[in-house]
Amino acid sequence: MLLFDQNLSPELPRRLSDVFPGSRHVREIGLEKSDDEEVWRAAAAAGLCIVSKDSDFQERSVLSGAPPKSLWIQRGNCSTEDILSRDRQQDLLSFLNDPVASILELE
Repeated sequence: MLLFDQNLSPELPRRLSDVFPGSRHVREIGLEKSDDEEVWRAAAAAGLCIVSKDSDFQERSVLSGAPPKSLWIQRGNCSTEDILSRDRQQDLLSFLNDPVASILELE
């Protein structure tokens, strides 16, 4: 479902497993030191949406389109729970299920 980039807590997949089952962190799949291209290819192959605080994947989505989808977190320093607040759950699920959408920006 979601692939969390290195710049996000490795706890997120576990903490959000009830809402986003099957989510992973790049550390879990041996991509913690990989470049963006490798992460992009792995996410596309596994059908995962990349979640990152960096604009790199958003920019790649603009140029290449999906798959994979890209979720760009544009929040400053915040707690792990605030990264993907549960009050946005329906918005996120709608984005993930939308066959045309490739980028979602969360402020």
